[in-house]
Order: sequence, then structure tokens, then C-alpha cells
Amino acid sequence: MKNYQMLQNGSDIRGIAITGVEGELPNLTADEAAHIAAGFLIWLSEKKEKAPGEITVAIGRDPRVSGKSLLRGLTDGFGPYGVKILDCGLASTPAMFMATIMEGFKCDGSVMITASHLPYNRNGFKFFTEEGGLDKADIKEILSLARDEDSWEKHLGRPSNENGYIMEMGRKTFPAREADIMTPYCAHLRNIISRGAEKEGGIKNERPLEGLKIAVDAGNGGGGFFASRVLEPLGADISGSQFLTPDGTFPHHAPNPEDAEAMEALAMRVLSTGSDLGLMFDTDVDRSAAVDGRGRQIARNGIVAMAAAIVSEDYPGSVVVTDSITSRQLTGFLQDRLGLEHHRFKRGYRNVINEGLRLNREGKKCGLAIETSGHAAFLDNYFLDDGAYLAARIVVKAAVLKRQGRNIDSLIEALQEPADEREVRIPVKAADFASYGDMVLKELEEKVRKTPGLSLEEPNYEGVRVNFPEGWCLLRKSLHDPILPMNMASDKEGGCEAIMETMKEFLLRYTELDLTVL
Repeated sequence: MKNYQMLQNGSDIRGIAITGVEGELPNLTADEAAHIAAGFLIWLSEKKEKAPGEITVAIGRDPRVSGKSLLRGLTDGFGPYGVKILDCGLASTPAMFMATIMEGFKCDGSVMITASHLPYNRNGFKFFTEEGGLDKADIKEILSLARDEDSWEKHLGRPSNENGYIMEMGRKTFPAREADIMTPYCAHLRNIISRGAEKEGGIKNERPLEGLKIAVDAGNGGGGFFASRVLEPLGADISGSQFLTPDGTFPHHAPNPEDAEAMEALAMRVLSTGSDLGLMFDTDVDRSAAVDGRGRQIARNGIVAMAAAIVSEDYPGSVVVTDSITSRQLTGFLQDRLGLEHHRFKRGYRNVINEGLRLNREGKKCGLAIETSGHAAFLDNYFLDDGAYLAARIVVKAAVLKRQGRNIDSLIEALQEPADEREVRIPVKAADFASYGDMVLKELEEKVRKTPGLSLEEPNYEGVRVNFPEGWCLLRKSLHDPILPMNMASDKEGGCEAIMETMKEFLLRYTELDLTVL
């Protein structure tokens, strides 16, 4: 029996879908997809208290070349139990959530076939109900059910070929009805921009983006629609855009707002085309970043600051939840400039979003939960991490500000950046790497408490964050891998070198750490 748990990546499923990379053999094919579909169906039927034949599931995919094969695997898993399957074709992850709540769809659940920014040979699944994306514990349960074939009949009943299979290239397959989720989703985004332009800038015409030149770089992922189906119909000049055509081999650069090469390509494009704004999306469009008209990147701390500046007008004084590697300067900007409360939490977009949801449940208003990777979830958008929604809100600001003779960067001009930043990832060689990592972190905490000139950041929710006289360092365990990531920043040019030397002196005692990266 296969170990399906190895496919879990937090609240997602990811694996190797095709050959093509030396030493990487497929472990997520149509066969595994069919089993995972059965596991999801059991989970969904029990949650909805519906028989499998009463369930409707929508499936979308990003442009990866393995997408159609995995789609067939999912339909083969759902089909024998009479599930109504909607094939949404090329779609975005946020659109697939909308398939659970949007009029004309309102599916019981949905699946997005994607591996985000990972290389072309990888793929995976994200799952949704109308309550949002599934959590880590849900994925663990689904994979456990996928593995236990003996229990399927007990939960789902006996599979039946009478539920509509067809013969395709000599094999039985179950068809899905084609459904267009992207048309209403794009209309939803256009409405957000039109309403926002009227509310914030008094722009009441049908083409509120006229006079605004926006360069979209989709990296040949799934985000090209934002230029042609959202911005252009509203009057924007999108002639500076590049890499809009979906291509699952990603021939130009990774569709990834955290990728330095990708962001540099967008910055150069903005400058060479004289665009007012640049927008970058990841493959499945749940993340985004921006570039201003002078080619300066608005990513990481910058995209957090931008989203917070927008939300501060909607929810003044509210909490902004971020991941753990944000800078001191960002905290100062959020609290002193915007009047918001910064709650620095953990890495992992689901961790950040769930913390925002928790705060709201407890009556503490949180208008934004955002990771420096570009996952941004707004309270007024179902707390869904939607890169296109964030981009739409930025575009509204850009349109309004341009009519005032200002640029988008004016929103965050007061944000200071560290003079020096660095990240190193330290491999842990110990067999029980989790326990070994815990020991290192516990002893680091004890060491810092006894060391003059150093202090612990408190409160702190992940790893150990050490305050230095002119900077800080966060050592934590990776969410998934046998690695201790170490992020550091300094207010002094070249200051990370001194921070790293201090940390190296402490870490040298641990023989199960591979310190060659230092």
C-alpha cells in the first residue's frame, strides 16, 4: 500500500507528476488522483451529510502539462459513485473557491489541480468548501481515507459503471460537464475595480482605467486573464504585458512573486514600456506582487505594507496578521504610520489566515492576514488568499492616485527597508530532525537569555527570534523539510555578516547540522 501521507504539504497535496527531472520519479499520477478523489468524497459526504450521488464537485487546473491526466484521475475517482462533476478547465485557485459560493455553481466542494510555483514536473491539489480552503488536519484525513481502499464501500457504497462511463483510448473514463467559472469570476473582479474607482475617486465611467498603463507578467502561468479579461475591458493599456499565454513548461521564468529573476524581469518591463504599474502572479493566482512606475519592487515587506495601507481605510485600528519573517521597519510602518496593530505570527499561509479568523471570532477585528510570499486574505473577501483580488485593490488605488498626480508608491513611501537582509537554510542530518531541531531552538533560547546585548523577541510564535543591537535573526524549523531556515536583517549595511558569525559560533556545537551554508 502506498504512503499517501508523503504527498501532504501542509494544507495542500503535492507530488511529482511526470518524468523529466533526473532522479525524480512520479508519485502523483492519475491512479493516485483517483484514490485521493475517493478520500475527498468520503470526507465531503460526511461533512455535508449527503450521499455521494447528491454531491457536486468542480475541478479546475493550472497550465501544467500533467493537469489533464490528473483531471482524468479525479473524475475516475468521483464518477463511479454518481458525483456530478464540473470541469472548469484552466482556472485560478481563488476562482475554484468561488465555485462553492457563486450563483449558478454553489458546489459542495471543489478541487484545484496545481503545485503553485513549483517546477513543471510537479503538481498537486487544493481543496475547498464554501467555508474556505481545507486545513492540514483535513488533508491528513483525506490521504488516510485514500489509502484505505477496503473502507470505501462502507462509506460510499458499491461503485457502479452505470453512472456514465465512456470508453476513451481503450479505457473506461467518467466524463465531466464543462463549466465556465472564469467568466463570472472576471466579472466579479471588474465590478470590484469599477465600484472601488467610483467610491474612492469618484470615477463613474465604464472605463475607469483609461490613461493607466499596466504591465502584467503571468510567467506563462494562469494569471494572463487578469490583463485581457479584467484590465483591458476597463480601459487599461496592457500593451506592456508579457508572458500571458499559459504554458505549463514555464519557458521564460518561474511564475513566482518571490523569485528574484521573475521580479527583475517585470521591473525591466515596466521601465522599458513606460508603464505606471507592474503586476506579477504566481501560477495559480493566489499570490501577487507589484512594481511601481520607477521599477521598484513592491514585494515581501512591501506588499504587506501596500495591502495594509489599503485595508487601513476599511478597518482603521484593526489587526494585521503576518508571517514570522517580517521586518522591524514594517512593524513601525503598520503601527506608527497606519495606526494598525501588527501581529507577527507563523510561516505558512494557512497558519496566517487561520490566526486572522481566530482573532475575528474572538471579537478582535482583523482586516488582513498576509504572508510575505504574497498570500493576502482580506476580511471583506471571505478571508480568501486571492492574488487577483489584491491586484484589483492595488489597481483601484493606482487609478485614483494617477488622477491626483501621484504614483502608487506614495502609499508606502514612509516604509523603511533593512540595510541588509539574508536567509540561509541549514540542513539537519539527524534521523529525527524534528526533535533535534527542537533541542537546538530550546538551547538557543537559553543561551540568548544569558548573553548581554542580545534579547528574545516577545511575544513570538515560531522558532527563536533574537534581537541584536542593529538587527535581528529568526531561527526556526521548516514547515515540511529537515531544515532550519535562518532569516536575518540589519539596519547597517553588511550587518548580517556579524549576526551570522554570532549565530555560527553558537551552532558549531551541533554535529548533526550541516553548517557549510554558513
